Amino acid sequence: MANNLSRRDFITGALAATLVARVSFALTPPNSNEELTFMHGPYELKPLGYAYNSLEPVIDAETMEIHHSKHHQAYADNLNKAIAGTEMDKMPLLDLFKKASTLPAAVRNNGGGHYNHTFFWQLMTSPSKSGAPSAELLAAINSKFGSLDTMKTQLNQAALSRFGSGWGWLVKIDKGLEITSTPNQDNPLMDVADIKGTPLIGIDVWEHAYYLKYRNKRADYLNAWWQVVNWAEVSRLFKS
Repeated sequence: MANNLSRRDFITGALAATLVARVSFALTPPNSNEELTFMHGPYELKPLGYAYNSLEPVIDAETMEIHHSKHHQAYADNLNKAIAGTEMDKMPLLDLFKKASTLPAAVRNNGGGHYNHTFFWQLMTSPSKSGAPSAELLAAINSKFGSLDTMKTQLNQAALSRFGSGWGWLVKIDKGLEITSTPNQDNPLMDVADIKGTPLIGIDVWEHAYYLKYRNKRADYLNAWWQVVNWAEVSRLFKS
């Protein structure tokens, strides 16, 4: 009897551990650069991994909820529609980016939108947890830009000067770091990018990312955004 109970307790515990692991995975946002290397359709909107109000007062909860549950959901849904029944529905998303110039507009735009936002969510955390760049990343930033503040200023300017909607980026290239921007939902992994590289930071400057709180003041949004940068994640991306 004791043996049966022990065995039942063991099985119950194992099942509970499995369930916890599955739930934990479901609540963890994808590790964009690595996971999306192999990810193909159908694409899903993953939970943020933090509450919609976690970024306040920098980004308000209403903006985050609309941005994530409406805008990003639309990119994932429209991407699935665009690739359904084609050879693209089994191709890794990053492989599609390598030939973005030849893709139908719906695949390029929505594929970029899905990746860019997945990446964007993981770059942010509450202001109290923002932290600082790793020693290695800071050394690379200082080597290229002179200081962290100078890098922020230059990236803000790239994002601010992007006409219409788009993104500002800090990317890792063979020779170190570079700042660039892209229109619409393009990104530096696409063959159409002026500067190609591995994204370390991507700042969304579509108006829906900031308009409820900052209205038309993109510069104010950009200056405030640095308070919610998840420097531990950016440093990890740089190292990897």
